[in-house]
Amino acid sequence: MLRRVGRSGLSVSTAGLGCNNLGRAGTATADLDGSRAVVEAALDAGVTLFDVADIYGAAPGVSESMLGAALGSHRADVVVATKFGMDAKGANGPDDGARGSRRYIRQAVRASLRRLGTDWIDLYQLHQPDPATPLEETLAALDELVQDGLVRYVGHSNFAAWQLADADWLARTAGRTRFVSAQNEYSLLERRPELELLPAAERFGLGVLPFFPLANGLLTGKYRRDTAPEGSRLRELKPALLESAPWDVVEGLQAFADDRGITMVELAFGWLLSRPQVPSVIAGATRPEQVAANAAAAVAWTPTPEDLAAIDGIVVPPDPMGYRPTPAPQR
Repeated sequence: MLRRVGRSGLSVSTAGLGCNNLGRAGTATADLDGSRAVVEAALDAGVTLFDVADIYGAAPGVSESMLGAALGSHRADVVVATKFGMDAKGANGPDDGARGSRRYIRQAVRASLRRLGTDWIDLYQLHQPDPATPLEETLAALDELVQDGLVRYVGHSNFAAWQLADADWLARTAGRTRFVSAQNEYSLLERRPELELLPAAERFGLGVLPFFPLANGLLTGKYRRDTAPEGSRLRELKPALLESAPWDVVEGLQAFADDRGITMVELAFGWLLSRPQVPSVIAGATRPEQVAANAAAAVAWTPTPEDLAAIDGIVVPPDPMGYRPTPAPQR
């Protein structure tokens, strides 16, 4: 199933593949064979959106190289989204501390195109705001890339709502290419974007591409208050997240899913995709079966208004007067 990204002409599958694990040491996708297996599983499942960044992989640039090699002849059939603007540790050349500058953007896009083995990038995203460079310069440089045919659409990540609105005003008044997407953390356990970001995206016609849609794995259904699978990522790398997790909310969501005969992943995907501003849910994977499960979850369950109200009773929407969702009462 395809959806438009905001009010742009760009269409993407409702499930996207997050490619941060491609070429990542210690995973099944550390080498090209493992990466190719995951990419091919995504293609087989109808996934058309492949989201990567120039900093991903065992070293910056590795994930882009893996994705380009794995896609091969399928390049023209998919939407490749990559990002620039975080510290690539010299992989794109010197950045002089100004990663939104015209000079650096030109360097970064050439490096990404080379690693991806492609002539164009479908969605080129500023990974984070650059306080060292006027946004007008960044917008002008991105517009030049679109005019040159190197990039087809532009987006941003980790912008606040006011920055989204400011960028849109600057682009419109200068006749520049406007951003079509905003990539921010958003999930059942992180609902703060509903306060300002989602309304701003709707007003200015951007699609919201959530990252961490499964809350670092807490919404996969495999973690419990007192147990975590042996060798699991959270247990090995982020034990503090397990200890501080809102287990009352997680358990309430698990009970909700069990009552409806759906998985936690199906609940997480279905709830996000019920938001009009969300065209696709991007999730990472290291094994082909994970990709297939995520793609299936994107079309498995559509919540009713009654379901959405029940979810709001479990994980309370964010309070406009505060900054974090109010935890639900213990069940």
